[in-house]
Amino acid sequence: MLYLYIMNNFTYELIHQSKKSRARVGRIHTPHGIIDTPNFVAVGTNGVLKALDNQMAKEMGLQLMFCNTYHLMLQPGTDVVKKAGGLHKFINRNAPIITDSGGFQVFSLAYGTVKDELKSKGQKKSDSGVLKISEEGVLFRSYRNGDKVLLTPESSVKAQKDLGADIIIPFDELPPYHIDPHQLKLSLDRTHRWEKRSLEEHLQNPNQQAMYSVIHGGIDPEMRRLSCNTLTALPFDGHAIGGSLGKNHQQMFDMLSYVMPQLPQEKPNHLLGIGDLTSLEPCIKLGIDTFDSSHPTRCARHGLLFTFNGMVKILKGSHRTNFNAPDNNCTCYTCTNYSMAYIQHLFKANELTGYTLATIHNLHFMIKLMEHYRTMILEDKL
Repeated sequence: MLYLYIMNNFTYELIHQSKKSRARVGRIHTPHGIIDTPNFVAVGTNGVLKALDNQMAKEMGLQLMFCNTYHLMLQPGTDVVKKAGGLHKFINRNAPIITDSGGFQVFSLAYGTVKDELKSKGQKKSDSGVLKISEEGVLFRSYRNGDKVLLTPESSVKAQKDLGADIIIPFDELPPYHIDPHQLKLSLDRTHRWEKRSLEEHLQNPNQQAMYSVIHGGIDPEMRRLSCNTLTALPFDGHAIGGSLGKNHQQMFDMLSYVMPQLPQEKPNHLLGIGDLTSLEPCIKLGIDTFDSSHPTRCARHGLLFTFNGMVKILKGSHRTNFNAPDNNCTCYTCTNYSMAYIQHLFKANELTGYTLATIHNLHFMIKLMEHYRTMILEDKL
């Protein structure tokens, strides 16, 4: 099976559909290069992966990087990035970039992290910095200087135009897991209106950028169905799955099992905010193309190294005199040059190089893992 979806300088090419599952191998062609799918997308919140410079990330083979519009709006400002020639030039990355709308960060201010939200039953935090949520958008205070900032579908898209990422996301509302069905429906309807406004703003100046919708609806099948029907009827270039994904893995898998068959096969898709090792294979089997998450790099900074034989805890006492590589089967820069004992020493001495070496390893692991999954799909083993 082979087909192409072409929109300006953005093309999705389906190469192979597994005979064993909905898993598929494809290519996303962008103005800044190709993204092989399925693939992992590392998160560089402020235009860089923590502890790793962009040139090294590109040389390692990271095909797609995720940057956060909210943070870049507040520092250094999207006007600065635009004057620099766009995000690719500003951060020295001549490879594909995806940016979000800023909505996730703003609504995380209101409801906290996923853990906070589950504990609080979805109650809005009084000290969140979010001043007003209206049909126009969200008014909030900058965490940097306290200035009031109004983020709307139009201003979010304009900011992403200044940044110039290859793939951009429409402005959406992120309601918490614990929300009653009536409020969820009101939120979903407003999100659909915001996404339509975002798309209309984008189409006034496509700027060689693709825009993905964000499918919402929590874990309610009918809400998800409504979101799929509403957003796939609009000329988005791809579709992301967002909103509350459930309180455990099984709820997320069940939701995706329902949603994925409703998305057009000829367009790429993306699962927002998921990248833990437990989730990847089941989600790939359901047909997910790309995943973004800070999980692998965050684990690295906590001394947790990924291997095909399980997680390695760098601070474990037995590694104090372990002069072997973290993974003898790994060909990354870290494993070919340094021992477990040395990396543990760097962590215990609070040397920043330790974070860099651990991040290199985990990112390399994720890149190789996704290559492995693509091979398995091509051979109809996954």
